[in-house]
Amino acid sequence: MNKELLGKVKQKKEASRGWKQGQVAWEEYRETVRAARDQVRKAKALTEISLARDVKDNKESFYRYVSEKRRTRENVGPLWNETGDLVTQDMEKAEVLNDFFA
Repeated sequence: MNKELLGKVKQKKEASRGWKQGQVAWEEYRETVRAARDQVRKAKALTEISLARDVKDNKESFYRYVSEKRRTRENVGPLWNETGDLVTQDMEKAEVLNDFFA
């Protein structure tokens, strides 16, 4: 990340804090968020393009990036079932999700 990108992310955090406190208008907040999001996406795309272009010269950095992206989160948090009870056991969570998506 370069300084400009870090500045945009910082502005986004400040705008978010200001909007929650009622000091910043919604339109201004959304504009700041969109600008930061666009710049982060462009930086990510440029990073991925440069990794793909230089894969022949530097395979280690490419595979490190790919392995970071392959890590997944496997835990499902507690869920509420239809009767309003909190479900924490894995089998019960599976049943709640199956009932919901069936």
